[in-house]
Amino acid sequence: MIPSADGNLDSRGCRAVGRRSFLKGLGMAGATLLPASALLVTKANAGSDRSGSLTKGDAAILRFLGAAEILESDLWIQYWELGGTQDNEFAPATGGNPRYTEALQILDGDQPQYIHDNTDDEISHAAFIRAYLASKGASTAELDLLNGPHFRTLPGSTATGSSGKNRLTNLMQLNVDTSFWTRYRIDNENPDLDPNFTFPQAVNPPGGIKNRTAIPRNDADIGNSTPGNLTDHLKAIAFTAGFHFAFIEQGGTSLYPSLAQRVTNREVLRILLSIGPTETQHFQTWQDKAGNATPLTDIDPLTGSSVTFLDLTKNQPQSLQANLIMPEPTPFLSRNFPICSIIRPTDTKGAAMGAVRALTADGLFIGQTNEFVELLTDLAADADAARREFENDES
Repeated sequence: MIPSADGNLDSRGCRAVGRRSFLKGLGMAGATLLPASALLVTKANAGSDRSGSLTKGDAAILRFLGAAEILESDLWIQYWELGGTQDNEFAPATGGNPRYTEALQILDGDQPQYIHDNTDDEISHAAFIRAYLASKGASTAELDLLNGPHFRTLPGSTATGSSGKNRLTNLMQLNVDTSFWTRYRIDNENPDLDPNFTFPQAVNPPGGIKNRTAIPRNDADIGNSTPGNLTDHLKAIAFTAGFHFAFIEQGGTSLYPSLAQRVTNREVLRILLSIGPTETQHFQTWQDKAGNATPLTDIDPLTGSSVTFLDLTKNQPQSLQANLIMPEPTPFLSRNFPICSIIRPTDTKGAAMGAVRALTADGLFIGQTNEFVELLTDLAADADAARREFENDES
């Protein structure tokens, strides 16, 4: 799931639930931006933020999470095409990229199957949330727009194994924040209680992974790699992916329980409390595997960006130790209580907007349109504005 980040909303502030300036614009002056099929959907829903039998807040939260799952599905399909177990379960098999797959297996021999199953999970989450909203008479216009061709304009990899389709997300210019690693291994700091504390990076300290591709952009990134003899450049691409997997799934681990605190309907709460733990399973798997990266330094021949992966399996302090995959206890709610092992962060304020900011900083949306960013921002603002209708004093 997409990453959470602390902080307040942007300069526009917290908009009222139901505000859909972008969709309204597309339904009127901006209508020519859409193909006829999408325009019919948009015109039918422009100016209408239908919540059906759900509260407006619950519908807004589900719409944002549905959008997040669509974005996740898009990025995971890219990883699956090149490095996942190949079958036709959710998309036509591409045959994969053997050398990239081999590089991923340095992290774990089962990596291709895990990539396949994570992809399958996110696709199922997106489909379920969309179907549930529709069953309650709530608008799905934004989700249908995101899931259609309109915003799928970003060129993907041209390496062997890629389908060559255009994408919603960009995996080739990533800035991966690896501070999630130390956040779960430091036992006296919690981002909910210490929002200004800077957690150290696990890779390339202090800056983390900057402007690196997590998939081979083309066959030149495979270079002269042969079975059992892979280039450091290809390994660095796979290791970047390994840490990116955990970065993405740590976000869902935090985002679902954060937004669950704002829902009203018990069935909607059940959905969030049921999907959220699968994200936690993903995160624990990926952080465990990322720790197996072997030490190397690589300079990208295209961008000049350098990355250094440390050996996290030996002679590391607790904050970097690879096998500490259970969350270390940390202060929770108040430092007056004993430390407690928890998901972190789970503060609700600005959780959805923080996720959008984190994904933007990650580089996933490089090349996307302003309209895409505005749509995603509106969805996040509406989700953050949601309140449990019988409690009016939540902040």
